Amino acid sequence: MNLFELRQVTKRYGSQVALQPTGLVIQAGETVVLIGPSGSGKSTLVRLLLGLESVDGGVLLYRGEPLQPQRAAALRRQVGYVAQGGGLFPHLTAGRNVDLMARHLQWSAPRIEQRLEALAALTRLPGDVLSRYPAELSGGQAQRLSLMRALMLDPEVVVLDEPLGALDPITRYELQQDLRDAFQRLNKTVVMVTHDLEEAAWFAGRMVLLREGRIVQQGTLEDFQQRPAEPFVTRFLHAQRSGR
Repeated sequence: MNLFELRQVTKRYGSQVALQPTGLVIQAGETVVLIGPSGSGKSTLVRLLLGLESVDGGVLLYRGEPLQPQRAAALRRQVGYVAQGGGLFPHLTAGRNVDLMARHLQWSAPRIEQRLEALAALTRLPGDVLSRYPAELSGGQAQRLSLMRALMLDPEVVVLDEPLGALDPITRYELQQDLRDAFQRLNKTVVMVTHDLEEAAWFAGRMVLLREGRIVQQGTLEDFQQRPAEPFVTRFLHAQRSGR
């Protein structure tokens, strides 16, 4: 089933074209990773999928229906979002960061406690961390907590925007393992943004390479290596390797 479908979708910010006419289908249960250089349109595409921005042209469908502004609020409850840097509220404990929306929706205390315990186990976060404040957490703990918050309401889709970019290599490697395991166990639809080609290949069933607001190529790492759609694809691959 197609969860999201973009049909010739465009987005502008003033005179700047952020997204050229774009077609993309994201199926339920699929993991899609958006890659590309800075300014390629990845963040714009994510904001459209989150319902934070409206399209300027074309049609964005969610479950086969156009995503109109009046449906955006309901959509955001079906999408868990892990922002760059985690986006945790510094004045709230870790636990309160996670259960904020559940309390807003008036979940019962036992239901909240049960969900917190399940998510802490899933993300391998020690239970005592939930009583601390974000400033008292390591980078890896903060990212695990951000994932818990994104999953709290059991959303249909999880969107992660450069979730591991600021972490040291060892922590990043451990979280890559744990995140992929969690995604496979949950069978969620996952959309991730990263600049790292190896990370994209590790997570993705399908990679989507963007450049200057358009999709250049979609597929696996092998597709990109063996069947590049245009010379930029090969240059992008070489730049990734030379940058290591």
